[in-house]
Amino acid sequence: MWADSDECGKQLADWAVQALLEEAELTPKPGLVDKRSSGSHDNMDISLMRSSAMALRTCFEAMGKSAYSCNPDQKLREELAFLGRNGEQEMMQVTQGINTHRGAIWALGLLIAGCAVHCTPVSASKIAAVAGGISKFPDRRAPLQRTNGMEVSQKYGVQGARGEAMMCFPHVTRIGLPMLQRMRAKKAPEQTARLHALLAIMASLQDSCLLHRGGLQALEVTQQGARNVLKSGGMCTTSGREAYRLLEQRMVELRLSPGGSADLLAAVLFLDKIQNASGYVFKPQGGFDNRTSTLSV
Repeated sequence: MWADSDECGKQLADWAVQALLEEAELTPKPGLVDKRSSGSHDNMDISLMRSSAMALRTCFEAMGKSAYSCNPDQKLREELAFLGRNGEQEMMQVTQGINTHRGAIWALGLLIAGCAVHCTPVSASKIAAVAGGISKFPDRRAPLQRTNGMEVSQKYGVQGARGEAMMCFPHVTRIGLPMLQRMRAKKAPEQTARLHALLAIMASLQDSCLLHRGGLQALEVTQQGARNVLKSGGMCTTSGREAYRLLEQRMVELRLSPGGSADLLAAVLFLDKIQNASGYVFKPQGGFDNRTSTLSV
């Protein structure tokens, strides 16, 4: 148990920033910035992603301190939103207006709060449940502005990042984390385990970053490609690696980037750190069918 809000905020911020850095540096990743290349992006590289992640430390620390031992209520929801908008502005100053981690601020901010209200590291399911509860309160001070995510949600009828949060992050706790743990149990290299967690999320998530870039065709190409990699045995088999090569080639050709899936992978890595600190053995929840999911980020 953390001694006070300062200790809580600093520790959770450290884990959140580390999770963002690990997501950025995971190599390879299809269509995303990694240590090899900029993927499908013209305005981002690994150095920018690292700088962006580091710029969010103050924001994440303030969120942890604010939520420490608090009730997950309307007041906390709006305080987190205020801090998140400030953090986004700080990020944008570092990136010169490039949206590197806006979705990650939302997901990680809620999960930071979901842990901090307990005053101690707890299970991923408890954290996600509290985070989901907080997300259901409206942000009455939100600025009136259209975002890509809002436009995609309206055009394609998907729920977006808010829907993922309100359902307590099923792509994180029921898909990403279980895959990460299964691959570790198989003694796969850590980078392979993380890539498989990303691919599992990509295979299910109706990622609004993909929908924004290329519509339903982009989503289908990505989801089916990720499924093909996993069905072929993933990066542990020759056929799986070939399926991955084809997926990556196709995504770069079409300029597709699964940014929402990347944000949720960072959330997976964040919760994994909390689980390791608490000594909790993660057990995935049932009841989430990743073949019929209509969630998006």
